[in-house]
Amino acid sequence: MNVPQQGLAISRRAFGAAVGVGATSVAGGTALAAGAEMTREASAARATRPQERPFAARGATRSPRPNILFIMGDDIGWGDLSCYGARHIETPHLDRLAAEGVRLTDGYSGSSTCSPTRISLYTGRYPQRIPAGLAEPIEDEAPLGLEPTHPTLASLLGDAGYITSMIGKWHCGELPDYSPVKSGWDEFFGNFGGALEYYSKLTTLRGYGLYEGETEYKDLRYYTRVLSERAADFITRQHTEPWLLNLNFTSAHWPWIAEGDMEESARLERLLREAPSEQSKLVMAHLDGGSLDTYAKMVQSLDRAVGEVLHALDRSGQAQDTIVIFSSDNGGERYSHSWPFLGMKHTLQEGGIRVPTILRWPAHVDAHQVSHVPVFSPDWTATLLDVAGARPPKDTPLDGVSLAGYLLDGEAAPTRDLFWRQEGERALRRGKWKYHYAETAKIPPFSGQHVLFDLEADPSENANKGLQEPQLLAELKAAWEDIDSELLHYPS
Repeated sequence: MNVPQQGLAISRRAFGAAVGVGATSVAGGTALAAGAEMTREASAARATRPQERPFAARGATRSPRPNILFIMGDDIGWGDLSCYGARHIETPHLDRLAAEGVRLTDGYSGSSTCSPTRISLYTGRYPQRIPAGLAEPIEDEAPLGLEPTHPTLASLLGDAGYITSMIGKWHCGELPDYSPVKSGWDEFFGNFGGALEYYSKLTTLRGYGLYEGETEYKDLRYYTRVLSERAADFITRQHTEPWLLNLNFTSAHWPWIAEGDMEESARLERLLREAPSEQSKLVMAHLDGGSLDTYAKMVQSLDRAVGEVLHALDRSGQAQDTIVIFSSDNGGERYSHSWPFLGMKHTLQEGGIRVPTILRWPAHVDAHQVSHVPVFSPDWTATLLDVAGARPPKDTPLDGVSLAGYLLDGEAAPTRDLFWRQEGERALRRGKWKYHYAETAKIPPFSGQHVLFDLEADPSENANKGLQEPQLLAELKAAWEDIDSELLHYPS
């Protein structure tokens, strides 16, 4: 890889543009087919898949304190799963998860980048309520993180008697000041930063990045497989109390290393070790690597890993009363597919924040259902605390809204605004309407304009209805500014 010798001081936004929007100029590796061939088994499963029906709550009595398995993919686009329309990627295990529960078409991440979304899920609050949430994302070397004193999903469930574990990507601050075990999780196995080479476990800072608790742990096997084994071990352990497992895969985040591609892994490791330290992040971004075929293989490895974890849950006898949620931390990046949406990671267009979202809870939620209710990351925090009987302190109220009444009791879906903010961009969704603003030249053709979209009629955000609905546009803009006025603002 020829790393440029000039312009090394790359800004967060410029780096995002280089590895994100600018990815159309990336040259892939060997020109293989545009994705893996469908297996006979997966094809048959797709052909015989029962038709989804609109969601309806069963209305059964709630059982106390279910287990909770929250699986988060990394940079998975809305259209990257076959149950969301992918044609070149087969995900039979995630398809099975969706078929056994509810597939949400309007599920959103809390942000369009990694760290803020994770903060919004762990706290149930807008990420901009804490200083670390202003980093988009937190750089591996930055002295920022989720303060250990802030209540989290894990600490609150722990207070309610849950055993809590995080396996995989944390990305909410580095040692020695920040870690999952400092923020309420009883145990942690995974990586602290934003990216990890899948075999060598090198980070963007070229150090070794796999930890058990706060101690390095050596394992040079493919990372996705390592995480699924650890998760299966946790699930099949004898538990005397209900548990929370946050299983955070790094798939399909760069670098673009498919399982078994030891040659490309070794090449990237060599480049990382040889490059000047100021260029190591650009090397890890793998601008000269990847392809549609490699990306498909990475997502399919993730799907197999999820299948192994679900199989462990079945073997343990706990599947019936375990809530399983699958989502992504934000929209996809290079090689990802978010049709019919515009945008990708690093933007507040639908492609940057609308993500595949699946919920399964056999004891209380019927199978083969689809919901079009808009939900986002902080709502899951509120929902999980609600069903577990835990409550946040009054001085850190949640911004998410519990969906328990809608999912379990047949109540109407909660009506409220969904709010997003990132530097230079803003968005708010109310029902079918979305207000959006981006700085000049950021997202043409509406850069520098306050615009209004009808997402039901125009999910691709191409028709500005603000000219026809000026009062509604003004109302949504004012609602966004009202929420924003309570939040921390970026350093000048």
